[in-house]
Amino acid sequence: MEPIIDEKNIIINPNISNKEDAIKLVGNILVNNGYVEEEYIDLMFEREKSTSTYIGNNIAIPHGIESSKKIIKHSGISLIQLPNGIDYDGNTVHIVMGIAGKNNEHLNMLSQIAETFMDIDNVSAVKNAKTKREILNLLAVNMDEVNN
Repeated sequence: MEPIIDEKNIIINPNISNKEDAIKLVGNILVNNGYVEEEYIDLMFEREKSTSTYIGNNIAIPHGIESSKKIIKHSGISLIQLPNGIDYDGNTVHIVMGIAGKNNEHLNMLSQIAETFMDIDNVSAVKNAKTKREILNLLAVNMDEVNN
């Protein structure tokens, strides 16, 4: 079984400059690593049409809609780190995490992510991380329930 997040699910400082490219990238990571079907990316954009997935503290968590559950193979999280930030619905975002939760696991995943990144020091640590391992180590400490 694939872990919910590992190094292959993280991209540090990709060359993107807008919300649409960020959503495509986190969606493609989930697709390419076998967590979801390709159609999931379209459903992430569908979610954005109804509600922004910006959660505060420079974090956005794009995810699918209710009907996307059938195309999720297993739960996963993708993460892109944007040290310079991008505009996301009028907010600056430094971390974009794509999530796909099998069954109702997305609720636990969202809760753990929100709890981790309520602490602005954790946001800064991920924003300024130089390696994927640094990011994983921070997430492992703060989100241990997600991978169990």
